[in-house]
Amino acid sequence: MRLTVGQAIVRFLAAQWSERDGVEQRFFPGCFGIFGHGNVAGIGQALLEAQRTGGPDLPYYMARNEQAMVHASVGFARMKDRLQTFACTSSIGPGATNMVTGAALATINRIPVLLLPGDIFATRATNPVLQELEDPRSYDVSVNDAFRPVSRYWDRINRPEQLPSALLAAMRVLTDPVETGAVTLALPQDVQAEAYDWPQELFAKRVWHIPRPVPEPAELERAVALLRGAERPLIVAGGGVTYSDAAGDLLAFADATGIPVAETQAGKGSVPWDHPCAVGGVGATGTPAANALAREADVVLGVGTRYSDFTTASRTVFAHPDVRFVNLNVARFDALKHSAVPLVADARAGLRALTEALAGHRVDAAYAERVRRLAEDWGRVVDRAYHLGHGPLPAQTEILGALNELAGPRDVVVNAAGSMPGDLHMLWRARDPRQYHVEYGYSCMGYEIAGGLGIKMADPGREVFVLVGDGSYLMMAQEIVTAVSEGIKLTIVLVQNHGFASIGALSESLGSQRFGTSYRYRNPETGLLDGDPLPVDLAANAASLGADVLRATTVEEFRAALQQAKEAKATTVVHVETDPLAPAPDSGAWWDVPVAEVSALESTRKARADYEAAKAAQRHHLGGDAAPTE
Repeated sequence: MRLTVGQAIVRFLAAQWSERDGVEQRFFPGCFGIFGHGNVAGIGQALLEAQRTGGPDLPYYMARNEQAMVHASVGFARMKDRLQTFACTSSIGPGATNMVTGAALATINRIPVLLLPGDIFATRATNPVLQELEDPRSYDVSVNDAFRPVSRYWDRINRPEQLPSALLAAMRVLTDPVETGAVTLALPQDVQAEAYDWPQELFAKRVWHIPRPVPEPAELERAVALLRGAERPLIVAGGGVTYSDAAGDLLAFADATGIPVAETQAGKGSVPWDHPCAVGGVGATGTPAANALAREADVVLGVGTRYSDFTTASRTVFAHPDVRFVNLNVARFDALKHSAVPLVADARAGLRALTEALAGHRVDAAYAERVRRLAEDWGRVVDRAYHLGHGPLPAQTEILGALNELAGPRDVVVNAAGSMPGDLHMLWRARDPRQYHVEYGYSCMGYEIAGGLGIKMADPGREVFVLVGDGSYLMMAQEIVTAVSEGIKLTIVLVQNHGFASIGALSESLGSQRFGTSYRYRNPETGLLDGDPLPVDLAANAASLGADVLRATTVEEFRAALQQAKEAKATTVVHVETDPLAPAPDSGAWWDVPVAEVSALESTRKARADYEAAKAAQRHHLGGDAAPTE
């Protein structure tokens, strides 16, 4: 079959399917793109031809920002348990490099997305072309080489004959639960338009079967022995619980054993918040209940977690002198972290094996009672934070509380950066594994609206609430236009506090006096950006992008506006101002952010002393099979 490289790519992508548990689905339901001279006559022409001739089924969606279209793909793929994703195509040059941040986010979060950036001429016939990076060391280098460290697979298609092997390698990585992340195929613009006689087999329907690896018997035996001997065990549920559709199995395991369940950001919602074993988020942004149990735990069962520094409170929260870890993870890399007894398996398969092997085993009644009391005490703290009565501007915790109380169990809250991920991890009461969608692997400002777009596309029946601060909104709000043009309804809660609340609080705690964290006029008296607030009207900006806008100044007005937005048919922004200095509960845990060792500022010197005291609690988890010795 004689087709251009661009046409062959579109035809191939449309024929790829994934299968797990007997359910098949198209792996690429569509393609995001912004066309420029690097792809307009290649991939762009191929997508047009497919839609005009009823050819390959790969619908095209026009994004407004290249980084944002990758974020939208990630949001979609996460909601689809990594069994589906989008392709993203861009022009050569800045269009391509705009996607690098999105690639990093996808790879760090281990979410599949296919990137197809345009590239320089393979023939070099007209070098240097517009937007070409001229590297005197090699003519084979382009700006697309920047994708190499943030991609799980990277290739450049300099000849049509290279395409089949590259496409198959891309699919191998995208559909592998262990290896998945961003995949980049750089496409020189002349090669995209070049024709070739392709074997028909390349375009046949191809089903990629997603396995559920089961535990190796000896590993299972060692893990069970350690769990049976535990007096104060704790489960840490990560994103792998959701991606493997194992929330029900985790619930059954917790019911059977009575072991309390703490959650990472990616794992939040693995168990309903009011379940007897649920103790909330763990680590630097976790709950005091979960962190108290983490400090006392003698055995920690990690399920589908990679143990980021937030989860471990920079290796200070698991404080028992003889703490041991059992890590159930599909990736051996993660299963062996903290010198753990590894259980390399799919989360669902592993939990079922553990439940069967531990039949009849339960935690001590006194420990279960301690778990219950800690959870109840924390519940009262959340109630107070949700109804603080702060004024004249409301506290952020009150806004989150109002949203939490209005949201249904299938509604989705989306966030990524700033102070809200910490407040949400501590305070949000999730009832469904997909209700909580906080991107905290890369914590990328600007993810929220674009990610919310992808989430809504993945499951149109769910109400999607995008929580975004003014800092993140100013980074990337353009996909409001995409949502409006596609008739995709989002409810965007725009929290205006005139600066960076999270970094402001962190700066203050580190002795840096909130320097450079407020949106203010420059003060001629101090020379600093600490003058009056800027006259920025983000609500008006959102309206200019096509959204309906509602304004609220009190919690009561916010509740009413939120209800109106939920009932609306079109994308609606609810704008509310909050007090960035309003109090929020403390996790009781630490996060390692180094403080200047010497300083002329008293605030910094005090922060350094506090830092050194906290850092003394850091430890390496080096436990082995042998008992510790003096």
